[in-house]
Amino acid sequence: MKNTIITTHKLENSDVDLDPLLERIGDARYVLLGEASHGTSEFYRWRAEITKRLITEKGFSFITVEGDWPDCYRVNRYAKGMTNSGSSAYEVLHAFSRWPTWMWANREIVDLIEWLRSYNSKQIKDDQDKKVGFYGLDVYSLWESLDAVMQYLRKNYPDTMKSAIEAYTCFEPYSRDVEEYARATAFIPESCEDEVANMLIEVRRKAGEDGRGFKDDGREARFNAEQNAVVAKNAELYYRTMMHGDAASWNVRDHHMMNTLERLMKFHGSKEAKSIVWAHNTHIGDARATDMARAKMVNLGQLAREQAGRNNVVLVGFGTYKGSVIAAKEWGEPMEKMPVPPAVSGSWDSFLHNNLDSNVGQNNKLLILPDIDTIEKADSFFLESRGQRAIGVVYNPSYERYGNNYVETVMSARYDAFLFIDETNALHPLHMPASPDEELPETFPTGL
Repeated sequence: MKNTIITTHKLENSDVDLDPLLERIGDARYVLLGEASHGTSEFYRWRAEITKRLITEKGFSFITVEGDWPDCYRVNRYAKGMTNSGSSAYEVLHAFSRWPTWMWANREIVDLIEWLRSYNSKQIKDDQDKKVGFYGLDVYSLWESLDAVMQYLRKNYPDTMKSAIEAYTCFEPYSRDVEEYARATAFIPESCEDEVANMLIEVRRKAGEDGRGFKDDGREARFNAEQNAVVAKNAELYYRTMMHGDAASWNVRDHHMMNTLERLMKFHGSKEAKSIVWAHNTHIGDARATDMARAKMVNLGQLAREQAGRNNVVLVGFGTYKGSVIAAKEWGEPMEKMPVPPAVSGSWDSFLHNNLDSNVGQNNKLLILPDIDTIEKADSFFLESRGQRAIGVVYNPSYERYGNNYVETVMSARYDAFLFIDETNALHPLHMPASPDEELPETFPTGL
């Protein structure tokens, strides 16, 4: 029988305190793990511990993240131990160059990828198709994906590069500046839409003809080439819709994420495959339970529930009361370690800090939330709409007092479970100067 009341559990040791979450996940095939910021160490570390248990105890097939496909595919090759894939996770992740680099080029992810490589080499060994992969869901990498398609065709099908060259040539006048392309297509009724569509058709045709690919990537090399062509096509649409407002381009982006997730599920065996997703709460938590719905925005969590069925999907949110974070004051500016002030009064973050369960106390908490249709009257408080903190890559702590960094949320409708870390610490970016032997904070899970 499904849980009909809110249950609260302590959250200190990852070996035992995550058991209620693993039980709630059950046989679900899509587990989406959120974060309330892109720069908080504990969110990454707890997601890593959940991910390890999902892989080792429930046989999950792959990890996907809110990152660019080409960069993440290089991490995937390293995690699977492929030839010429790099000498260390640090080396591969340090090569991430697109701002904000700290989202995936950080020491917390280095630890996870080294664990994944070790797991694949010891548990899976020689069967590449069964090794647990690491992939990017995002749509930003227009130029990088075009480069990857050109490289693949030049290496494997040099006589069929016409469509790719035409696509590349179409974008050349914009000097790899996506904003320039967006502005140009807003005022001139010309675009590169047809060129990237034709390139995708050609790549799909060649991928279906034979089994050629990079030496040890096998069938995954063909999938990678096709996915880069898909990214290029959808990135062109994303940047072309940027000028029409945030909702339009946001929806293109999250539909692309869901499409990529479904393509990966199919690639890994459809009915047997199980996926783990790492992304911000604004992508993970069901948009219909937030003020995003009024803006006619959808997101990955909503689409996953709609397309895969609610019983197959578990949405896990994250939150914090105070601490520090890595972010930037403006888009494209250098990263900084910033304070995260105490959550504003009346928000979910403030409530979880001050209330809920005297047996658990004012520390870290794991909430298991029931289906909204079965919630008991005693827990109807969780059907109220309150602000929940959402820190992006751009952040100004002084705006907190105005409530600008909060998303109106009906908690029980937005998530299936929620991890609340009372006080958090900033992420450890690879590109931020630091002592190489700097120790991680003692506030991390003790079961690591």
